[in-house]
Amino acid sequence: MYCKNCGGEINDNAVVCIHCGCAVNEPTHTAAPVQTPKTNVLAIVGFVLSFFVPLAGLICSAIGYKRADRDYDGNCKGLALAGTILSAISLAIVVAVVLWVVISWFIIISAVVTYPPAVEYALLCILL
Repeated sequence: MYCKNCGGEINDNAVVCIHCGCAVNEPTHTAAPVQTPKTNVLAIVGFVLSFFVPLAGLICSAIGYKRADRDYDGNCKGLALAGTILSAISLAIVVAVVLWVVISWFIIISAVVTYPPAVEYALLCILL
């Protein structure tokens, strides 16, 4: 083999030319390309949204869970499942609180119409 810089004859296994010190451009071996696993972004977004916007978190987590095996080789499947569960629990809590507030105000309003002020005050203290 010959050096591409100076044209001097060099060994076939040489890394640098012994005449000019220039690096030989031909690699002795090639490394196999490393594949990084694809990240299931919907699963991550769904998990994060499950704390702030439960409905959006539930939708993103459910889609991320469904796509985890097919498109991402199971990557982030557990995170998507956790996001789905947290979103469902958060939604249940929100619905329970809204129902409690609506029922409480309905009882208070009906008490104002029906009961005297002293009973109304007692109901307000009990409910709130």
